[in-house]
Amino acid sequence: MYKNEILDEIHKYRDEYAKSFEYDLRAIFNDLKQKELNHKDRLVKLPTKRWCKH
Repeated sequence: MYKNEILDEIHKYRDEYAKSFEYDLRAIFNDLKQKELNHKDRLVKLPTKRWCKH
């Protein structure tokens, strides 16, 4: 199987991050939400896609 070093590193850091919250999804969500609120200037707001019938 092909080894991708970049993906391996991403998976390693993602696992370390989840482990720091004991894999508690609610805690991870709350942390990410707090980071989002703390860095509103870094968010990209995309326009809403509208479904058009022709």
